Amino acid sequence: MDVTSRIERALNDAIALAEVPGCPPRLAAAMRYAVFPRGARVRPRLCHSVAAACGEDHPAATEAAGAALELLHCASLVHDDLPCFDAADMRRGRPSVHKAFGEPLAVLAGDALIVLAFQTLARVQCAPARLATLTLTVAQSVGVPSGIVAGQAWECESQIDLAHYHRAKTGALFAAATVVGAASAGADAEPWRMVGEKLGEAYQVADDIRDAASDEEEIGKPVGRDLALGRPSAVIELGLDGALFRLHELVRGAIDAMPPCANGAELRSLMLSEARRLVPTKLAQFAA
Repeated sequence: MDVTSRIERALNDAIALAEVPGCPPRLAAAMRYAVFPRGARVRPRLCHSVAAACGEDHPAATEAAGAALELLHCASLVHDDLPCFDAADMRRGRPSVHKAFGEPLAVLAGDALIVLAFQTLARVQCAPARLATLTLTVAQSVGVPSGIVAGQAWECESQIDLAHYHRAKTGALFAAATVVGAASAGADAEPWRMVGEKLGEAYQVADDIRDAASDEEEIGKPVGRDLALGRPSAVIELGLDGALFRLHELVRGAIDAMPPCANGAELRSLMLSEARRLVPTKLAQFAA
């Protein structure tokens, strides 16, 4: 089974846990709506690619770890879109969860997806030490002091270090993806953290570029939000050319940071293709 099919199967199996008698039907529907149809699935793909590069020996652990990361990512999008944060009416080209189901169910669906991520991990049958590493890494990526919740909270502070903000808000789940990918394969996981941190920062810089230079039809969500909401942005701080340079500098740094591994070609290809994909069409000449 190819990686995409493995990722979608794992996510479907997770969401199915909510689609049982006794669960409020609209809550279950909101959870599925938040996760499907699929987005790019960058974080689970990264997890799977690192596991493969490290000689994957426990596919179920890789699949559970990748699904947990994607569930957390989807939960963060549901909450980010709420009126109290980005007030985004569209996500992936259709109404965001709070527009489709109302704010109360959007809050609860996001909360339920966070818990579901850990339910998914807890169901894996593997060595206790390996499961502990997976669980702790995922938990640290979403909480405090430097997970995605902390990253979102930095937007409420008067002074922000842009790189630190990016590492928490976006980089945390990417760092987790590389670490749990290696850990799920039984490899030494911590050396892979730097790869994920650089990729996560690159992804956030790319998101800043798309917010400034793309359009809603291309990316499926409102644009110009960073400037409108006064949020920190690589484009605002570095200019468009500087942000593009920083994006590719970070991707090159992530590739250079890869620990020695027997099967790294697919992972390098994934990182380069993602860098090209994330640049708006009108700036495609800079994506090489």
